Amino acid sequence: MCDEHRTDATPESSVAFRQAPARPYRPAEARRAVARAVSERCRATHTSCDEQALSDALLVASELTTNAILHGGGITDFDVCVDERDVRVSVSDRSTALPVAKEPVDRQGRWRPGGRGWPIVCRLAQDVRVTDLPAGGKCITAMVPLS
Repeated sequence: MCDEHRTDATPESSVAFRQAPARPYRPAEARRAVARAVSERCRATHTSCDEQALSDALLVASELTTNAILHGGGITDFDVCVDERDVRVSVSDRSTALPVAKEPVDRQGRWRPGGRGWPIVCRLAQDVRVTDLPAGGKCITAMVPLS
């Protein structure tokens, strides 16, 4: 597991550009929401967008939403916040179980499918926090640098 932090309260956010789209039901919808929020920030601040950083943020959003759908009982909330330095993607689901990385090979030495999403999130995000939600479930917030 990466160096995420489990906290008891919901994460705070005082970010200049915030995209609170309708809850995505597919990873593609989450990617579109992140792309829209980042491009709005770049337009509003008259700065160019780092394509690699945007690509990383899109992949993190995709992996978090996929994990919520496959392992967390579905997406219960989604939020994107963009400031001058980073993109914060928050995905909530119904499960309280922490994400885990699976070994790519089973005991018999056979390659197993899946289990790579969480390591991708941990590698691309500068910070990852797992927060217990008051009504049950969890929120995972990943901060991806924009530069």
